[in-house]
Amino acid sequence: MLAERARLRQARDFAGADAIRDRLRDGGWEVVDSREGSRLHEVEPPPPPRAVTMLTLVHGWPADAERWLDGVLTHTAAHDFEALLADNSGDPDVGARLAARRGDRVRVLTVAPPEGWADAANRGLEAATGHTVVLFDPGVELFGDVAGPLLEALDRQGVVVAGAFGVRAEGRVGHFHANDGPVVDAVEGYVLAFRRAAALDAGGFDRKFRFYRLADFELCFKLRDRLGGDAVVVPGLPVERHEHRLWDALDEEERERRSRRNYYRLLDLWGKREDLITR
Repeated sequence: MLAERARLRQARDFAGADAIRDRLRDGGWEVVDSREGSRLHEVEPPPPPRAVTMLTLVHGWPADAERWLDGVLTHTAAHDFEALLADNSGDPDVGARLAARRGDRVRVLTVAPPEGWADAANRGLEAATGHTVVLFDPGVELFGDVAGPLLEALDRQGVVVAGAFGVRAEGRVGHFHANDGPVVDAVEGYVLAFRRAAALDAGGFDRKFRFYRLADFELCFKLRDRLGGDAVVVPGLPVERHEHRLWDALDEEERERRSRRNYYRLLDLWGKREDLITR
């Protein structure tokens, strides 16, 4: 095929030559052109499209991510899925441990250098191949099928976000309390499902949220506003929340500082939108 591509390039049939290059790339080979000629460099072929991407962001603590992954692999086999771990740790040891878990259904995206939470989440969202994305905190453990009920919820008319844990604002945007729904103002990012294309069209997570807190709520408001739909809690999802490492790793003063910054960003964007409060 290289010889045929060279012949087409010499004949100035660049469209034909590009078609061969694309076929090679789909087969896992990149064409590298030089003065001495063309050679092939093996690359990872593009992942196939999936119905759902089970996504988590890893900032360290690989045992948590592996526990999450084990649950995904055990309980999502009935679906056309991929598990995508976005490694935002900057730790080569963490990266090597995650890389060892790569497989037909498991991909690892290395974010290098590490970025703020929202930027890293958007990298994962862009890399995902699922029509639907379910974002998890890596501290969540799965004990049964989570994808199925979430996909069913998103298939219902008017539902744009679904998850395990929801909140409603009381009196004003920003004064949030846990709520069992089913219709809520926002869904917590422990388990957060949405259509990938809709999230990308909306710009993804607001990159000013370098810390995770309230970035999930901001995306929920954004999707509800753009699509005119609801956020819902799916009751009885078989999950358990373990330690939330990004929270536990900070002292109280630093938690408050980062949380306050995100809180005021959320108010700047949505604080006056009382129409988004579920009555």
